[in-house]
Amino acid sequence: MKLSTRLLFIWITLAIPGTLTAQTRHVWGDQGNGTYINPVLNADYSDPDVIRVAEDYYMVCSEFHFMGMPVLHSKDLVNWTIIGQVYDRFEFDPAYSSNNRYAGGSWAPAIRFHQGIFWVYFCTPKEGLFMSTAQYPEGPWEPLVQVSAAAGWEDPCPFWDDNGQAYLGRSKVGAGPIIIHKMSNDGKSLLDDGVTVYTGPVAEGTKIHKLNGYYYLSIPEGGVEQGWQTMLRSRNIYGPYEKKVVLETGSTVINGPHQGSLVETPEGEWWFLHFQSVPSVGRVVHLQPMYWHDNWPVIGIDLDRNGIGEPVYVWKKPAVSAESNIMKPQSSDDFESEALGLQWSWNHNPVDSAWSLTKIPGKLTLDANYAPAFLQAKNTITQKVMGNSGDVVVRMDGSQLIEGQVAGLCLMAKEYALVGIERKKDGIYVFSEVGGLKEERKVNRNEVELKLVISSIPKRNQLFYSTDGQKFTPIGDKFHILSGNWKGPKVGLFSFNKQQIGGSAIFVDFFYSFD
Repeated sequence: MKLSTRLLFIWITLAIPGTLTAQTRHVWGDQGNGTYINPVLNADYSDPDVIRVAEDYYMVCSEFHFMGMPVLHSKDLVNWTIIGQVYDRFEFDPAYSSNNRYAGGSWAPAIRFHQGIFWVYFCTPKEGLFMSTAQYPEGPWEPLVQVSAAAGWEDPCPFWDDNGQAYLGRSKVGAGPIIIHKMSNDGKSLLDDGVTVYTGPVAEGTKIHKLNGYYYLSIPEGGVEQGWQTMLRSRNIYGPYEKKVVLETGSTVINGPHQGSLVETPEGEWWFLHFQSVPSVGRVVHLQPMYWHDNWPVIGIDLDRNGIGEPVYVWKKPAVSAESNIMKPQSSDDFESEALGLQWSWNHNPVDSAWSLTKIPGKLTLDANYAPAFLQAKNTITQKVMGNSGDVVVRMDGSQLIEGQVAGLCLMAKEYALVGIERKKDGIYVFSEVGGLKEERKVNRNEVELKLVISSIPKRNQLFYSTDGQKFTPIGDKFHILSGNWKGPKVGLFSFNKQQIGGSAIFVDFFYSFD
């Protein structure tokens, strides 16, 4: 730890009573004593955008090729739960049904509240600009509307000016320049070709705000891991804009602190949420204190006195009218509901006829479609890796598997690791697949428990199985799965058949514990 960072940590722990004790209680997020430790969301909620409506906060994030985009809720900007999903499939390109659009899908969305309606906008790199609206953030959300079919756009943000005129800011894939369009008031069409208002080093992810007569464009620059947060301001939405860098890595270890949104509390406090890239988890979410000085935002703490803020590690929570409970987004699932838990997202479009929570109440059934390999399998559900380490255990019944079918537990990004069971002519096998190497052991038992141990430390991830529910036996080499296709690693359940269509895998009691 560098000296300036250590001094900040010492100053905060002295200034906020009980902070040192709290560190032994929670590794990240709410400390239970009026403080929080960054990240507040130690999971891949990449490209976060947040708004406040009355005393509630709502967040969306990019999900790329996973279905669908979560909507999160908080009362204090620190504790978050998932309350809805904006969409559950993409119908505008068959590649999303053939598992052939990895790294495509929803890039850097924006959420806004206007005229009593919630609005979400996002671009896909090949298919265009899309939007949806909802009366309530948990949904139902209206079917996606294609605002523009232009390829190569990214990171849109709508804005309605004081006179009611609607605008949309966006950039181009590869980042920059920043372009402002006039937009119809219903948000469903653009009225011009746009005006370029800023060109900078990998400028993207613009968010538009207006305060004290200034238009502010909050933009990340410099790239995911090397970048910083820039603020532009002007008295005219088309510029010319003044520029100020407002957040940088500085002497901290928080790389690329940028891409997020400014938000004001009902008590008049200002905060900034942004991401940090952690390869073993994804782009995690940090919360920075903020205030205004000379009509410029001041974010974080300026440790080296160069006029640019740096991220904080621990800080006092935002002031709220009522204390909220310590909460994390949902993870474990007993499959007792008739609807799939909101923490789950499908790898590409789901095949709705091939899964069920009602065929066998209290259990998830994943039928097997044909696929030559795991990444082409159409029936994989996933959820985000949470925290720096964790254990995932799921009980599985393979009594309805048929020959050629494989099913089980996975950790996936661009690379993947699998542990599961396979039906062969001569019986049931437990298998692992790590780095393309497969290991298998005959068990001749339909019910097994599968376990995944996740660690941010390289080569500490490990797969296990149990035939008695008590003793877990490791299988396959230790491994490390890093972010890929723009997403952090995801835990998942899968079922497919390498020889034919058919067979069902039954999953019970998915349990995920994490630090």
